[in-house]
Amino acid sequence: MKPTFRFAAILSLLTTLLHAPAALALDTLKIALIPSEDSRAMIKQSQPMLDALGKQLGMKVQSFVATDYNGVIEALRSGHVDVAYLGPFSYVKAVEVAKAEAFAVAETSKNGSIAYHAQIIVGAKTPIRTLKDLKGRNFAFVDPTSTSGYIFPMMGLKQAGIDPKRDFANVVYTGAHDANLLAVKNGRVDAATVADRILAEAQAKGMIAATDYRVIWRSPAIPESPMVWRKDLPAADKARIRKAFLALRNLPFGDQGQVNRYLPTDDRAYDVVRAAAAQVRK
Repeated sequence: MKPTFRFAAILSLLTTLLHAPAALALDTLKIALIPSEDSRAMIKQSQPMLDALGKQLGMKVQSFVATDYNGVIEALRSGHVDVAYLGPFSYVKAVEVAKAEAFAVAETSKNGSIAYHAQIIVGAKTPIRTLKDLKGRNFAFVDPTSTSGYIFPMMGLKQAGIDPKRDFANVVYTGAHDANLLAVKNGRVDAATVADRILAEAQAKGMIAATDYRVIWRSPAIPESPMVWRKDLPAADKARIRKAFLALRNLPFGDQGQVNRYLPTDDRAYDVVRAAAAQVRK
């Protein structure tokens, strides 16, 4: 073959390869979920969404709920899962240590938006009316990496001049929002943190009644919990996963309840969470 023709043949082959569809590395999608609620309830409530996702992708979807928020971050960091459902602050941590990247966010039916709120509730029979009244009381957070279960409520407490270590009689971390609700309902603590949409869902299920609690504080809007992937996933797999999530409609998912649809998101949407965490660390 003459040099000119050889060069042309090589150029033609390269052009074909560059424009050919990229090979897909995944044949099973592994998803980890934060334990916002009881792990069995999380999986049961998420299964319709996971089944629909599997059909969209044309592959098996495996899921598990970690024992704590850091467990999901570690699963991403070690490459044991491809995609994860994280809280906003646990996502911020995952960016730092696990090279995670947000790609989709749920528009929930309850809020009709891609935002939610943290709340502090107290037992209805307690005399507590304001954050100042919490001094000397027993208090429950969810997890140190929970956005609505720790970061935003902690910011609110600090802004009110309250230091939990100094001002509370006892502080516990229950590990789940529903556990916080039951702790208040059953009088094990005087006050606790909870996401508004999880509280609404628990009330709809009869886990807690409106007469069992009182809301004494509510946070500014928090960007909804994102779906994230490992940055090192092949680009073709990322495109396929994003397309599948954006095609989902009107399905229940974990603590988010009914999800109308997923919308694209990116890392910048969580800068407000980084700012809140910075205030808490001061």
